[in-house]
Amino acid sequence: MADADWLVTAALRVGADEGFPPLAVAVLDVTGSVIVLRRADGGMPMTSRIAVAKARTALLTLRPSGAVELPAPITSSIQHLYDGDFVPYAGGLLITENGVILGAAGASGAHAKEDERAVRSAVDQWHEYRSGSV
Repeated sequence: MADADWLVTAALRVGADEGFPPLAVAVLDVTGSVIVLRRADGGMPMTSRIAVAKARTALLTLRPSGAVELPAPITSSIQHLYDGDFVPYAGGLLITENGVILGAAGASGAHAKEDERAVRSAVDQWHEYRSGSV
């Protein structure tokens, strides 16, 4: 829980520091359950659900949500299968340590590439923090 909170706080801070619109950031465990979900003040309510869906997409595909390229009919079918929790746009990343998938993080609220930049920066900072180099 502390690591998930650390990641969310870091991603929100990156978004604020970069001047992104208010983000929602979620961290999920490896089963897809939400551990921490926060939305910055002024963020649109729907961004919370999208952040969770981007993280779940990364878990379902075992790759960044923005790296998923499928034809629209297949994407639509998968979205239906997972009750809308499949969003193949940048912003969802796996969280790994020593090659083991621990969970995923997702962000929404800015441009998809900015969402991903906030999450990627937070995950990179978390790895530095965990290694003791910070």
